[in-house]
Amino acid sequence: MKTTLLAIALSVASAAPALADIIEIEMLNKNEDGDRMVFSQELIRAEVGDIIRFVPTDKSHNAQSVKDALPEGQEPFRGRVNQAIEYEVTETGLTAVVCLPHQAMGMVALVVVGDDLSNADDILNARVPGKGGDKLEALVEEAKSLITTDESSTDQSS
Repeated sequence: MKTTLLAIALSVASAAPALADIIEIEMLNKNEDGDRMVFSQELIRAEVGDIIRFVPTDKSHNAQSVKDALPEGQEPFRGRVNQAIEYEVTETGLTAVVCLPHQAMGMVALVVVGDDLSNADDILNARVPGKGGDKLEALVEEAKSLITTDESSTDQSS
């Protein structure tokens, strides 16, 4: 009996990583709307366990987290220019992502994990120059609005 329970527990545990999503984000010189120096998604919804892969579709881009602008316990990451980078989401909260060469031009993204906005002030206080800082501020407001809307939909359906 113990052997059967152990086998079931191991099979369930080994299946858990298969449930994670791989979210692919392109690093672009220009998107379909004509915006220049952008990530294909700027507000990225993810869950703990998901893998986010940043792909340099166009040259001269990287993706990296911003110092002190990620949830406590989430490992920072820094991709090299012209190379893809993946990171596993391990914590709920917000993570600011920039393309270092183009952050001042507004090439930033915000990863939103769960409904946890507890580190929003860290994102707003991050040192991101130029248009990047303004865009991060707008993305935090968009995330707040999205989560508030999600919560009211859930409350109404209860």
